[in-house]
Amino acid sequence: MRSDRIQTVGDIVGGRYEVKGYLNQGGMQEVYTAYDKLLLRDVALKVPKNESAIKRFKRSAVVSARINHSNVAKTLDYLETGDHSYLIEELIDGIDLSRVIKERLLYLDPHLAAWTFHRLAKGVAASHHAGVMHRDLKPSNVMVEGVEAMTGIKITDFGIAKMAEEELAEAIAGGDESLTASQTAIGALPYMAPEMIDDIKSVTTSVDIWSLGAMIYELLVGKKPFGSGLRAVNAIQNRDPLPINHLPGRKPQFKNNFDELIEIVRLCLNKDPLKRPTADDLVVKCESLCYPRITREFGVVSKFENGFWGFITPTVGRSVFFHIDSVYSETVLRTGDKVSFARHSGGGSDRAFPIMKVH
Repeated sequence: MRSDRIQTVGDIVGGRYEVKGYLNQGGMQEVYTAYDKLLLRDVALKVPKNESAIKRFKRSAVVSARINHSNVAKTLDYLETGDHSYLIEELIDGIDLSRVIKERLLYLDPHLAAWTFHRLAKGVAASHHAGVMHRDLKPSNVMVEGVEAMTGIKITDFGIAKMAEEELAEAIAGGDESLTASQTAIGALPYMAPEMIDDIKSVTTSVDIWSLGAMIYELLVGKKPFGSGLRAVNAIQNRDPLPINHLPGRKPQFKNNFDELIEIVRLCLNKDPLKRPTADDLVVKCESLCYPRITREFGVVSKFENGFWGFITPTVGRSVFFHIDSVYSETVLRTGDKVSFARHSGGGSDRAFPIMKVH
């Protein structure tokens, strides 16, 4: 392990948590896997990079512990030892949503996007009922269980959201140079509500609704609604989202859900925070969407006849039949391509729908 990291494998934190390995880091913290020697389970151990932030870290830990929902990562413990403070969260077996769309899938089909939106809305609604705003919702703060299969969704880092807000406030006040220098700001800008850019200290829960809309837009079309980097600031404040020209969403099998999702997204991205839906409203709207929830499988296109139909050989189990109209992709599908799909019982063969090409 690199010597400049805060913890080392084998460290015992608080006489209870044994550090097993380094996971990742963000602008505010480093994250490790650890073993809880008292309750005999693996956990995520988070430590702030800047030790002057210990008081804010403790306050944020207390706030995040209020939320108890299956779509929010559970805060399990908080402790201070020596010069460091630590937040203990449940360890989630998966990767964050930003990695899913960067490394695995360019975007999600509308059925999977609807399922994802529904879970995110439920998690945000639970936090708002507990009196907690996230303020920094973005794909890197959403953990996906099962990777491409997406068997579970959990929002993380409610515990450091207030700390992130303070860094964002300093970066915005400092102008373009400060914004560019802040890793937290650069990652948050594409999902930041216009009123948060104008006055970050006076925001309401509607900023989380905006962020949800920006994320779902990206999941559906593979692009951020207002671009990225400093260019996003002017676009968020003064323009409509990027025009949507997403051919897979026009296929009859996907069109209804795609259009309904985009309409909900537009409501979330209203520049007037008072006109956005609440998280509870979003949960109700998502409940009206028609999406099957079948665990996704993985396989390889083993046969493709005349560019219209073929068979997929899965990693496990029997081959499955597919038709090109069930493929949600703008790229051409070829024999040998890796795909994610949902299996449905058929006549002679099971049928695949929907199908997504994976990296």
